[in-house]
Amino acid sequence: MGRQEKVTTSLAGTVGEEIGAFLAPVDAALERDYPGDPGTRQPVHTVYVPGDVFEAGTVRSWGDRALAALDEHAPDAAAFAAVLGLDGALAEAVYARVRTKLEREPVEDLRVDFEDGYGARPDAEEDAAAARAARLIAQAYEDGTAAPYMGIRMKCLEAAVRDRGIRTLDVFLSGLAEAGGLPDGLVLTLPKVTYPEQVTAMVRLLEAFEKARGIAPGRIGFEIQIETSQAVLAADGTATVARLIRAAEGRATGLHYGTFDYSACLGVSAAHQASDHPAADHAKAVMQVAAAGTGVRLSDGSTNVLPVGPTGQVHDAWRLHYGLTRRALARAYYQGWDMHPGHLPTRYAAVFAFYREGFERTAARLARYVHRVGGDVMDEPATAKALSGHLLRGLDCGALDLAEVTGATGLTRAELDGLATPRRGGGAT
Repeated sequence: MGRQEKVTTSLAGTVGEEIGAFLAPVDAALERDYPGDPGTRQPVHTVYVPGDVFEAGTVRSWGDRALAALDEHAPDAAAFAAVLGLDGALAEAVYARVRTKLEREPVEDLRVDFEDGYGARPDAEEDAAAARAARLIAQAYEDGTAAPYMGIRMKCLEAAVRDRGIRTLDVFLSGLAEAGGLPDGLVLTLPKVTYPEQVTAMVRLLEAFEKARGIAPGRIGFEIQIETSQAVLAADGTATVARLIRAAEGRATGLHYGTFDYSACLGVSAAHQASDHPAADHAKAVMQVAAAGTGVRLSDGSTNVLPVGPTGQVHDAWRLHYGLTRRALARAYYQGWDMHPGHLPTRYAAVFAFYREGFERTAARLARYVHRVGGDVMDEPATAKALSGHLLRGLDCGALDLAEVTGATGLTRAELDGLATPRRGGGAT
């Protein structure tokens, strides 16, 4: 038996209560402003389809066109690996999973576009297109052909198009409500946000709709599209994007970077407008810091170089898209935009390679942490959270299978979820 230590204290018993009372507003602010990741699935991409082009078979059509592109320009794993520089050990697994994904779930998130991709139309025409989008999306969720997430991008709330944007939103949401209710995968995108007041206005619109339809308050969220310099840095030098999140009053679900509008806003010439431009990196870094811990997720933008034409040209476009996607993933931008069915093979190849190439080491590190086994890396709760989050994202998109993850870590899906979204203050255990 060791010596029993004498424990002494000096502070009065009321000191802790006084400190607690002093920090109570901070505790409340932390809970309100930084609730942490929602723990739900984040799609790896968003596909934009103009409102007049969207059809009942759009999701399946994109998958079929992507498969046809593979058949024509990379008919087997070796050919695909040669184009992208894939590790030979990964090539077969990645190629097989890409094809399976394109057959089973080619699109994870689809936005019917009523903004730049649609343009100005007669009111009656846009009304009809918005009502049609609602009908087709409701039907897709009913018959099981929907993408996991679907919705619209309305016109922005600037004066010139404000009334049209509001009406399109109303027509679309009303159509869904009439068709049986709002689907769980509903996503709305508010573009060209410049001031927090525009976000607050969107909140008021959704509040009014929920009240009119008897929908639970706060049910409808939306993404904020960052396409202007003012949305990143305000005139007084503050980070506007942080204020945009706060102005959403808990309804913001994502921040989506708009590559080309943002680049043009800064005067970047057309030839250099890309998601890896230094201006883009700065904007996304500010967005990332502002959103950290808030539960608002970040999405990268897109490339406008389409994989079309002769095989050599398609291969060049595939290499570019694959490289940009891998670059984004390394920077923790786990979502991006895809503009063409030909982008789907390289989107999924990049995502699947990213999660599979580090799988064994990631799983082993997490297993050692959970089971208190020593190794060559000393991990902390925050790292365990990141490790489990990495595996969960791989599971959600189809890069990994639950059986192999459980076999390598000894953890169930529920246990992984618990590590990835720990209780505040408790850490991952």
